[in-house]
Amino acid sequence: MARVEVFADVVCPFTHVGIRRLVDARAERAARMPLRVRAWPLEWVNGRPLDPRLVAREVDALRSSVAPDLFASFHEATFPRTSIPAFGLAAAAYDVDEPTGEQVSIALRAALFEEGLDVSDPEVLLSIGDRFGVTLPDARVAADAVRRDWEQGRARGVQGSPHFFVGDHGWFCPTLRIRHQDEDYEVELDRDALRRFHAAALA
Repeated sequence: MARVEVFADVVCPFTHVGIRRLVDARAERAARMPLRVRAWPLEWVNGRPLDPRLVAREVDALRSSVAPDLFASFHEATFPRTSIPAFGLAAAAYDVDEPTGEQVSIALRAALFEEGLDVSDPEVLLSIGDRFGVTLPDARVAADAVRRDWEQGRARGVQGSPHFFVGDHGWFCPTLRIRHQDEDYEVELDRDALRRFHAAALA
C-alpha cells in the first residue's frame, strides 16, 4: 500500500477535513495506509500569520456545507499566533515512530478545531505531548524541523495547504471545491475527486 504524505498547516481548516475524511475511510476499509503529515507553514509562505477572521469564515463555510460534524468548538479568540511550536511537537512525535506522529498531528488539529484550544500555548502542547509520551522541543529545534519540511515541499511543488502525495502523484486540496469573493466563501464536496483520491491512497 502506498504511503501518503500531506504538506499542511496545523491551522488550515481544509486540512482538518481532508485528514479526518481520509482517516475515516481508512478505518472503514480496514486499510493499513501510513500517513505522514509534514509542515507547510502558511505564516512563512505568506510572510505573516493567518488572520483568525479569515479562518473563522472558512470554518463557517465548511460547517454549513460539507462538515457539519466537525469544528465543534472552534473559537476565533483562541486562534494560535503561530503554528511553529505545534509543528515542532508533531516532528518530535514522528521521531518516536510514524503512528505516534500521525496521532499527534491529528490531536493538534482536534485541539484547535474541536476543543477550541490555542495550540501555540506551551501548556496545551505539553499536555498533548504528555498524552503520547512526546517531549516538546525548544524553539530552535522546532523551527529547524519546520524548515526541512518547508524546503522539501517547495522542491516537490507544493501548491498550498493541504497538498497530498500518493507516491509521486500530487493532489492539492483534492476533495473540496472552494470559491471565494471578497469575504464570502462557498465550499462544496467534490465527490468524484474524493472517490478517486481515496481509491489511490487506500489501494
